[in-house]
Amino acid sequence: MPRVLSDADVADFRSRLCTAAEELFAEQGIDAVTMRQLAAALGVSPMTPYRYFRDKEEIIDAVRTSAYNRFADALEAAFDAESDPVERSIAVGQAYLDFAVNNSRAYALMFDLKDMKAPPSAGLLAAGERARDCQFRHVRGLIDAGLLTGNATDYGNVFWALVYGLAGLVLIGQISPEEGRRLNRLACLGAIAKAAP
Repeated sequence: MPRVLSDADVADFRSRLCTAAEELFAEQGIDAVTMRQLAAALGVSPMTPYRYFRDKEEIIDAVRTSAYNRFADALEAAFDAESDPVERSIAVGQAYLDFAVNNSRAYALMFDLKDMKAPPSAGLLAAGERARDCQFRHVRGLIDAGLLTGNATDYGNVFWALVYGLAGLVLIGQISPEEGRRLNRLACLGAIAKAAP
């Protein structure tokens, strides 16, 4: 008779399985990874993952949710660490770049997956919204400080596109992480100076 699992046991196994899945997905591609391989990575029977997840799609969703929450944590920490609205915007961009570089596997799973079979869970949608909100909140701070005029969503998308592009250049080796940070700072300062009323 299987032992009764506590909530902590379930959370611990799910976390360990997601960590193994993130690594295997990044190394082999999502389609190539099987539930049997995920079980083997943790040294458990092939059926054990099914006690914690319905199927591989649910594991992919959980891995992406975890990645987005870690990403949001990094952006929010950068936002909270600065009080000056300009430095805060630069810091959020730098946190974005640092996350992409230091968590490239998770970053790829967040942004590179298309046409998933199952719709995103409420948890994944909420985690993505957290990250998105922080990228727009720093822009609202610039507007509130009178440094930008206009629509926070428009400017938020511009800043997001900028740092997404810089992260892409860093990840394919076209520029160094240090150059990405320098360009993020330069672009933020330039955009604010040009758009200031």
